Amino acid sequence: MKGNHAVVEGAIQAGCKYFFGYPITPQNEVPEYMSVRMPQTGGKFVQAESEVGAINMVLGAAAAGARVITSSSGPGIDLKWEGIGNLAAHRLPCVIVDVARGGPGNGALHPAQTDLANVTWGRGDLRLIVLAPWSVQEMMEHTRLAFELADRYRNPVMVLSDAVIGQMSEAVTLSDDPIDEAPEKPWAVTGAKGRPRNLTIAHFPEHDVYNRFHEDLKATYEKAARDEQRWEEYDTEDADVVLIAYGISSRVCRAAVRQLRQENLKVGLLRPITLTSLPVGALETMHEGGARFLVVEMSAGQLTRELRLLLPQVDFPCQPGSARALPPRISEVMEWAQQLL
Repeated sequence: MKGNHAVVEGAIQAGCKYFFGYPITPQNEVPEYMSVRMPQTGGKFVQAESEVGAINMVLGAAAAGARVITSSSGPGIDLKWEGIGNLAAHRLPCVIVDVARGGPGNGALHPAQTDLANVTWGRGDLRLIVLAPWSVQEMMEHTRLAFELADRYRNPVMVLSDAVIGQMSEAVTLSDDPIDEAPEKPWAVTGAKGRPRNLTIAHFPEHDVYNRFHEDLKATYEKAARDEQRWEEYDTEDADVVLIAYGISSRVCRAAVRQLRQENLKVGLLRPITLTSLPVGALETMHEGGARFLVVEMSAGQLTRELRLLLPQVDFPCQPGSARALPPRISEVMEWAQQLL
């Protein structure tokens, strides 16, 4: 199935019953397939009048304790940001899928990874948990995982894909596990008959209340960064050069590593999966072992900049031509890596 279709199956396995969205390329297969699968599984599908309407419908469903998802791309994510901020301020869990396209502004329909900085840091010290799948299988698995993480930390979780992974088709193994049960949500606004009423609030005029809220929010983000750090390594044990890439770029890098290894060149790959929690410890260990790094990304150095901030003592060169409209070729990645050997 397509990556965009796999998102839907992952959401259903997570017990999601509500989708609110609005069309935008290259994620249109998500709402299209949702409109079929949600009613089939007892859920509700609504095409809102706009991205702004869709994200505020998500807020309402999340406040009532429902597992709810929306999807968009580039300019649509921009329009959703006020609602995403309110979701975080109200401490409401939900899942947002971004099938990224080129930018800025309305951008173009080609694949890109230019949304990274936008989705990992938000206004007002907001941080999303961001998962980056590199396959159609992971589009399904990461969507399912995103609901679990959203409920665990009472925070929106982003699945950040790109136009290649969203549109391409691969074989997918559907899970035989039962559909996930959402945890109890005693905070949900579900009607107060027989109990004290619940209230979600995101306005803190008193200084001490505001300070306590942000201290709690900061602690939540730090715990998520510590406990939910995910990455994968390929042939890094003896690597002289380690490529760092996520999403479709990491697929190209893995192929390049395989070919370089056949030529007895010691090149490996580190693939971050949680983009709001990069594997600093693993990178430090590789650096201490003498490895050099090369960041391969389809943006003008957004991942590179984040790595340089986290590890200023380490050199993270970024491959040339990084802001172009198509993934790099395997031969190009091989050439870049060989220049560092």
